[in-house]
Amino acid sequence: MKIKLKTGDLVKVIAGANKGSEGKILKIVTKDYRAIVEGVNMISKHVKPSAQNPQGGINKFEAPIHLSNLMLVENGTTTKVGFRFDGDKKVRFSKKTNKAI
Repeated sequence: MKIKLKTGDLVKVIAGANKGSEGKILKIVTKDYRAIVEGVNMISKHVKPSAQNPQGGINKFEAPIHLSNLMLVENGTTTKVGFRFDGDKKVRFSKKTNKAI
């Protein structure tokens, strides 16, 4: 499957427990077709005390979310992403506004 979203894109969650929340893509895991989105799909992990972290405790961080549950946000609205050629350069464009991203 073609990955149409990139790191740094503002996306909205369109399905799942975090439906409706927005955030910026921090990292894309191409192998699993997932992305880590800032402030979305937060999970807690219990950490044992170690030399680096002698206190231990509970850490909260973002878990990966499937790319099919994300949609690009442009000018405050969600839009599908397409590809086209501008001259000899391949660019992404918004299918709603037909403008290059």
